[in-house]
Amino acid sequence: MSTPTGFDELIHPSTRLSVVALLAATEWADFAFIRDSLSLSDSALSKQLHTLEEAGYLEIRKEGGGRKRRTKVRLTERGRGAFEGHVAALQAIVEGAGPAAAAAQQRHQEHAEAHR
Repeated sequence: MSTPTGFDELIHPSTRLSVVALLAATEWADFAFIRDSLSLSDSALSKQLHTLEEAGYLEIRKEGGGRKRRTKVRLTERGRGAFEGHVAALQAIVEGAGPAAAAAQQRHQEHAEAHR
């Protein structure tokens, strides 16, 4: 089975997929909100955000200073497009598995009956 168009290896790992899915539902999100929503440590989230930012999928903005400094994150147009393409590819895999699995099961049963 070939990988469907739009499948994104960078987004696919569950933590990154969770981050991008969360951000797809909003314009901007605070670092703390993302961290707490996904039950991640600061360092684990920072690493994932950095990877996604380097790919051009996220914009990260730091606001304020000192103890009031806040980090805000949002998907870029490129990131939103990549997420939507990846979701469509996952749906194609799931939808394709139904008919393919049924056909394979039918062939297996026919083969087993022919050899009885």
